[in-house]
Amino acid sequence: MPRHLKVTSPLLLLPLLLAAALLGPSRASAANPAELLDGYVAAARAPADARRGQAFFTQRHGAEWSCASCHHALPTSAGQHASTGKEIGALAPAFNPRRFSEPAKVEKWFRRNCKDVLNRECSAGEKADVLAWLMTLKP
Repeated sequence: MPRHLKVTSPLLLLPLLLAAALLGPSRASAANPAELLDGYVAAARAPADARRGQAFFTQRHGAEWSCASCHHALPTSAGQHASTGKEIGALAPAFNPRRFSEPAKVEKWFRRNCKDVLNRECSAGEKADVLAWLMTLKP
């Protein structure tokens, strides 16, 4: 083992082992919306509700925008950022297979967009509900 990687105490490994256990292989390598949904449902400790997800997506929550402000009420085609005008690809996974395929990007965009819509981060249950609804949208 290289000298700079030598661990002299098992206690020094604890944070790394804990992080690996929390991320686990499914979270670190999830590559499809169903796996992400399963993770959100597990974290929320409640089933996802697609109807609640649609309502959440289309309603404003005290902030200036709703999710639909940029993604449209039916996010099956390209949207447009409400302030910059930048095109945003279709959000529904059946219409954009790259959506919800990279967990780090999914979390990054949920964090940013939830802060715009809610003035806070979304809960795991809110993410589960929205993703469950998006997964119901088919061509």
